[in-house]
Amino acid sequence: MKTLIDSLKEKINQRDKNELKRTLKTYSGSIDFFSNDYLGFAKNDELHYKILNHWIKNPQLLHGSTGSRLISGNSEYIIETEKYIAREHNVESALLFPSGYNANLALFSSILQKNDLILVDENVHRSIYDGCKLSFAKKWKFKHNDIIHLERLLKKSSEKCFIAVESLYSMDGDFAPIEELCVLAKKYNAVLIIDEAHAFGVLGYGITHQKKLQNKIFTTIVTYGKALGIHGAAILGNKELIEYLINFASPFIYSTAQPNTQVSSIKIAYEYLKNRPYLSQKLNENIQYFKSKCHNLSSDYRSPIQIIELNNKEDYKQIQKDFIQQNIQTFTVLPPTVKKERIRICIHAYNTRKEIDKLCKIINQYV
Repeated sequence: MKTLIDSLKEKINQRDKNELKRTLKTYSGSIDFFSNDYLGFAKNDELHYKILNHWIKNPQLLHGSTGSRLISGNSEYIIETEKYIAREHNVESALLFPSGYNANLALFSSILQKNDLILVDENVHRSIYDGCKLSFAKKWKFKHNDIIHLERLLKKSSEKCFIAVESLYSMDGDFAPIEELCVLAKKYNAVLIIDEAHAFGVLGYGITHQKKLQNKIFTTIVTYGKALGIHGAAILGNKELIEYLINFASPFIYSTAQPNTQVSSIKIAYEYLKNRPYLSQKLNENIQYFKSKCHNLSSDYRSPIQIIELNNKEDYKQIQKDFIQQNIQTFTVLPPTVKKERIRICIHAYNTRKEIDKLCKIINQYV
């Protein structure tokens, strides 16, 4: 009789056979064209010393949180930081979470009800799918960035409708048509939710803030593990939403609170970002330089995420060998994460033109 371990091994071996097996690796000393550290904050010594000095002056921040926020884990420091984040984004309230995944799980699992319908762009992050799965709502997918298809589904529906998109798609490098989505949501009285994980810091505080659309979007999610180089996330919206999440979002209610060390890092990183607009300008310059050298990629000219799609598996293997030979790190994204295999290139503010030239010389041999 087959044991559970045998079944697990069988699934792992099948994934390995299909060349889809995931393994944990470490990287050091290579040219970074694969991390989400768009502005270089994760490796920024100046920022880190600011955080460290703040902890030295306030050693009580190093205390453990001791429990969930509804029991012993809340603090005035967290409350004040959430008020600060809300003011920065020009919204009523904010609620902190330890990660973007956790925030989406909390939001979608609690806000969607049994008779609701959630319409998700087919390319949204897995955390949104998993949050929807934990709810009792019905879920329909619409074709990526296809407003016409979305409207067709809205016309067909009779339920209360929610629409979920990313502002900048992490595996495609393109942007959602947010202003058109706002118009459509208003027309059909739908609730619009925007995940700003990859736009935050790259385009100011995200597209919602940049275009002053806060009053047209029900809620946005911003995460701090990408451009801000820290860890954590916040759900932004009106005070009723935040109060509802505190009362009904299981991932918030039953998780140990973030420690004040993490929360203080977020606030200091916000100030660092606000006072250094030249970093996002440098990132944009590098993106434009990359696009001037690699003309044939489909990703948006404003996006730090650029996608390479090739014709066959052998080309993928060979181009990766070429990258490794030149000490360049990129990331190949495989199904089921995406429908079609692709190489994901991330441009950063700290990449040099010499590094970008080296990268593009290889890409142009294949694209």
